[in-house]
Amino acid sequence: MSEAMNTPILETRDLCKRFGGLIATDHVSLKLYQGARHALIGPNGAGKTTFVNQLTGVLAPTSGTIHFAGQDITSWTLRQRAVAGIARTFQINQLFADLSPLQSVVLAIHEREDAGREWFHPLGTRSAIVDEAAHLLSDLGIADVMDERVGALPYGKQRLLEIAVAVAAKPKVLLLDEPAAGVPESEREQILDVVARLPSDVALILIEHDMHLVFRFAKTISVLVNGALLVDGTAEDIARDPRVKQVYLGEEEITYA
Repeated sequence: MSEAMNTPILETRDLCKRFGGLIATDHVSLKLYQGARHALIGPNGAGKTTFVNQLTGVLAPTSGTIHFAGQDITSWTLRQRAVAGIARTFQINQLFADLSPLQSVVLAIHEREDAGREWFHPLGTRSAIVDEAAHLLSDLGIADVMDERVGALPYGKQRLLEIAVAVAAKPKVLLLDEPAAGVPESEREQILDVVARLPSDVALILIEHDMHLVFRFAKTISVLVNGALLVDGTAEDIARDPRVKQVYLGEEEITYA
């Protein structure tokens, strides 16, 4: 196997984040390879979102390093990481309520192409970008609402749109922070189907409390407890690990793909 294929697309080495006396992430070392389908799970307060915030540059680590495609990016800004190919969604969506889904994705594509200053021009002025945005919305099953106001959309549609905006950046790594949070049970399957259809070469990290969704999605899983990595491994190994059952899964019956 070539050296490039052995190089993780994203790696943390002994990543720590302290807030005064509180240790939010405690020497977390994790490797993510191209095309990975990786879940990050753990109890509330385990440090999952803090960890993702360090990966994306929202928070600077107290110690440890972050590497992207073999390069140390620990000191990079959020924008530098986004341009390099690290994208994310949030627990609470960050969409512009007064735009339409089409405008939202067009804006994301303009930003990717470093043409953000042109986004306010009439949509028809760059038909290739509009076509790309419409195609992406169709792929994610929300083309029927592409011209509606984002703030008026059902919450499940907003979550799908947030994924569309992230995918429009053509990331190499996509971090999905509880994409099904707040979504009615009847709409969760659509979100799972969309996640399953995301480009196979993109490495995905999913943070999610719905364990049935996690075990249907993930090939590998890392478990955080009190900011530290308790265990990681295949979905099958995690489902059977007695330590994970004790601290997190309990007696819940889990099925995995």
